[in-house]
Amino acid sequence: MGLTIVVTGGAGMLGSHLVQRFVADGHAVRSLDLRATTDTGDFQQFVGDIRDPDLLSKVVNGADAVVHCAAALPSYPAEEIRSVIVGGTENVVRASRRREVERLVHISSTAVYGLPKVLPTTERYPREPVDPYSRAKAEAEEVCEAARATGMCVPMLRPKTFVGPGRMGLFSMLFEWAEEGHHFPVLGKGDVRIQMFAMDDLVDAVDTTLHANPDIANDTYNLAAAEFGTIRDDFQAVLDAAGHGKRVVSVPARPALSVLSLLERTKLSPVYGRLLHKLMADSYVSIDKARERLGFNPRLSNQDAILKTFQWWREERAAGNLRGGSGRTSRDPWRQGVLGLAKAFF
Repeated sequence: MGLTIVVTGGAGMLGSHLVQRFVADGHAVRSLDLRATTDTGDFQQFVGDIRDPDLLSKVVNGADAVVHCAAALPSYPAEEIRSVIVGGTENVVRASRRREVERLVHISSTAVYGLPKVLPTTERYPREPVDPYSRAKAEAEEVCEAARATGMCVPMLRPKTFVGPGRMGLFSMLFEWAEEGHHFPVLGKGDVRIQMFAMDDLVDAVDTTLHANPDIANDTYNLAAAEFGTIRDDFQAVLDAAGHGKRVVSVPARPALSVLSLLERTKLSPVYGRLLHKLMADSYVSIDKARERLGFNPRLSNQDAILKTFQWWREERAAGNLRGGSGRTSRDPWRQGVLGLAKAFF
């Protein structure tokens, strides 16, 4: 018998994939998002803000489970990030408790670790946020932990950056440069190992968590690819797939970091501070806990996920379906700003 599942952020990158998966599996699905989705399928669509308590109470009424994906991007203003991520999570928790929802799956992020000094980073590593986004994600986790203490079942999933069809953001910049026959720059040697996560695997992990025994589900789990290499290798795979014979090009790290930091402060580049520092050092987490307790094993490597997304992007571009976006969601391409002009040098 199917469940009644609410997906917050149901028109977003992750939420839209979850909605389609749950519908295909025979569940009754309700999507809540600020934007109406153009996705088709047999599900209820609610357009509104997760910070609206009356709306949220109505949406979750009678639901068996809520999957809370709605969030703000790191590029949003700091006050909006906290309002959406922390205030929104508080509202989701209150509504779920009031309506006696059996399970609330909270999609968090490995960003809560900040820039961890221990690799691979396990769930025991302390939350050490370094910017408004990671601070808000960490505070939202505290809200969820407080809910657990009252007896609610609140699984928390911490995925690495997830990649799959529909993903734009920074990846749209890489794909555009590759398709147009440009080399692609990386900071320093590009030999840092940055773990990502395939969208297909993340959807599987959420589904596994929804159906796991409550004693197992009601925990916190890192989620990421089991196989990953260097950022140079991953980006070069895209350039190779584009077929123009272009290469990943090293640029001096410290001068480039100074320039990009200045461009961020002056709003001339979308590359935010924490991402810059992530690109300078290895970043990967342990997924042993998810394997051992949830029985979850990712199927796709970093390169599998990126190349699958690139193939989707090429097909969408060829069909004329890609448009300049607002940059407000992960499904929008980044506005490259001054970085777009740099293509002339590569």
